[in-house]
Amino acid sequence: MSNYHSDEMYDSMENRFLPMYSIASGIGVDVLPDLYCYTNQIVNICLVGNSAEDFVLVDTGMPESAEKIVEVVEERFGENSKPKAIILTHGHFDHVGAVVDLVEKWGIKVYAHEAELPFLTGKQNYPKPDGTVEGGLVAKMSPMFPTEAIDLKNNIEALPADRTIPYMEGWRWLHTPGHSPGHVSLFRADDRTLIAGDAFVAVKQESLYKVMTQELEINGPPRYLTTDWNAARESVNKLAALNPAVAVTGHGMPVSGTELSEGLARLAKEFDDLAVPDHGRYVDDSQ
Repeated sequence: MSNYHSDEMYDSMENRFLPMYSIASGIGVDVLPDLYCYTNQIVNICLVGNSAEDFVLVDTGMPESAEKIVEVVEERFGENSKPKAIILTHGHFDHVGAVVDLVEKWGIKVYAHEAELPFLTGKQNYPKPDGTVEGGLVAKMSPMFPTEAIDLKNNIEALPADRTIPYMEGWRWLHTPGHSPGHVSLFRADDRTLIAGDAFVAVKQESLYKVMTQELEINGPPRYLTTDWNAARESVNKLAALNPAVAVTGHGMPVSGTELSEGLARLAKEFDDLAVPDHGRYVDDSQ
């Protein structure tokens, strides 16, 4: 936003458009009758709910994507429809890219984990991405990704301590840190549906080729922005123990069945080999 004042939200994502796309960009998938996954360039957003009067938006895509997200919402739920709330799995640039613009348009609340709030209220910037980790061109490009905090002011609240999620009946949030301090994943026990955020992903996110082609590969969180690998390992173990039947991750196509169960079990068992970089700024020397 221009002419920023202390009582206004601050949008560090403004004019930070990044021309990164996958073959899935612009495609929406009905994962379940009340779970719609839409790929915004290289990242997924979710619409949870099956009526125009009662749905939420999970994550808000890439910078400068608000108009497209509004279009997706209105195509699914009707003109002038808006979600009850926005739930953020975490606050990295590709998950909060449109959040300020959408809050300004819709006048709704945003919810995130308490530990993520400093990055969403202008108090603390994220650590710089580590472009030295191996894995591919996206990792090498990562130092150009924006890390400055946004400031949602009083439009954001901490998720309830009892792990319920506003306007998402039957769902619970799980604290799954590692990729970021307040990262959460969302789980519905009745049908074992998981919205994993970036706790693990369904594509090798460091590789530009695999990002572009969306080659399915259950892998750890994006290496270049993951700052606590011990916590990331514990988070994957926590999610694997849930034995989800279907998962939407922050990157890659929705995954279910044996591809999910076997892939997630393998990731949990071989996390250090599959997920943790051999070297990098955030890799513990003891690993």
